[in-house]
Amino acid sequence: MQLLQTILKDVKVLDTKGSLDVSVAGITFDSRQVRENVVFVAVRGVQTDGHDFISKAEEASAAAIVCEALPAQLQQGMTYVVVKDSKEALGQMASAFYDYPSKKLNLVGVTGTNGKTTSVTLLHKLFRELGYHVGLLSTVQNQIDEEVIPATHTTPDAVKLNELLAQMVKAGCTHCFMEVSSHAMVQQRVAGLTFAGGVFTNITHDHLDYHGTFDEYIKAKKSFFDMLPKGAFALINADDKRGPVMVQNTQANVHYFALRKAVDFKARIIDNTIQGLHLEVDGHEIWCKLIGAFNAYNLLGAYGVAVLMEEDKMETLTVLSSLSSAAGRFDYVVSDAQITGIVDYAHTPDALENVLNTIQQIRNPNQKVITLVGCGGNRDAAKRPVMADIACRFSDKVILTSDNPRFEEPQAILEDMQKGVKPLDYKKTLSVLDRREAIKTAVMLADENDIILVAGKGHETYQEIKGVKYDFDDKQVLHEMFQQLGK
Repeated sequence: MQLLQTILKDVKVLDTKGSLDVSVAGITFDSRQVRENVVFVAVRGVQTDGHDFISKAEEASAAAIVCEALPAQLQQGMTYVVVKDSKEALGQMASAFYDYPSKKLNLVGVTGTNGKTTSVTLLHKLFRELGYHVGLLSTVQNQIDEEVIPATHTTPDAVKLNELLAQMVKAGCTHCFMEVSSHAMVQQRVAGLTFAGGVFTNITHDHLDYHGTFDEYIKAKKSFFDMLPKGAFALINADDKRGPVMVQNTQANVHYFALRKAVDFKARIIDNTIQGLHLEVDGHEIWCKLIGAFNAYNLLGAYGVAVLMEEDKMETLTVLSSLSSAAGRFDYVVSDAQITGIVDYAHTPDALENVLNTIQQIRNPNQKVITLVGCGGNRDAAKRPVMADIACRFSDKVILTSDNPRFEEPQAILEDMQKGVKPLDYKKTLSVLDRREAIKTAVMLADENDIILVAGKGHETYQEIKGVKYDFDDKQVLHEMFQQLGK
């Protein structure tokens, strides 16, 4: 139990009604989770407004109500706290409630359109191999050393986030690496956290369904670097033209990494094959299991973080050379007929082009590239025709299919994608609505030594249709079809 006035000490309070000398056993922004001694924070969301549920929190005997606007009727004996921004207040209160766990860790956030998951996964593995107890917060999963905790969001909500960080501190972790999404920044999920450093991977068009414009998306990413404290580091991909924009107003110490420019951390690709990458980093040659130029950036970023955190350069490079990528990131299997099946989370135009570019670099002239791709429902529809066009430009055969349609009709999503298929590409493009059948079709079309890319879902082991998640694992289905069709 803590006193309400204690967990409010970092919050900009505009007004109070009632006593702040109230015992608090928990904080929530979900009125259904309100119990005695639990504070309810009324947060304004995209679809719902927590202020509409204040009466439910009152009925459930909340310890107090934190809100941006007082309800018309105040309940006698109830404490009300008016704040300027309840999203920000939620993060600050959660941080104080859990005794500021981020200050007891070397917390590093990674943001950008692509590469976040691979980067934090590499960092988690790297620092564990270097002998540390390490936490991970990622799209694929959260981890406290080896203990896996399922992830529901790229960045958890502020209460869950601080609870996880507190568990890491209790378990003896000294470091934590986390993805910081643009949604998380707008929704203030990381408010109240203290970061030791931040990494910017790249930025391309994504999530415009949420942010509205590309400028707003950039602003959301930039706001992460704006919040970094003095003494923290900001490690920026200098090859991305918007990299310098990210650190225009930061107080952090700025460093850059690149493949194409002479900066703090520089790498050069010597060779790029299906077996991995041969790189020169800081004048030292290393061989890595990861494939593709995009992974050269991820590896270089991880190396830069380690050096900035005063780890030995050679030991860091040695460990990096042994690491594998995150699940569903250029995750490949080879069939008996030597057909290479690649499963990748690529769900943005830039990510898809990166993966297909990599395949073009490592294929031989006799190998066909068959790409299976879909787009999610209730998400940025503008990228659908672009994704189809990219698939056509870099592939010999293209199968358009369902991804996570959510509450949209799969056929309507496919029709949006088909608008990006040019007349010259009609003959090499198929539309197969059922994803399992689409994977089967791709395997049927493949001959010995061909390459199949199954894009869009990566690590996900489900398909979300009309609010229900059905078991579906691209890699597993690919395995099944290789066996079923004798390939």
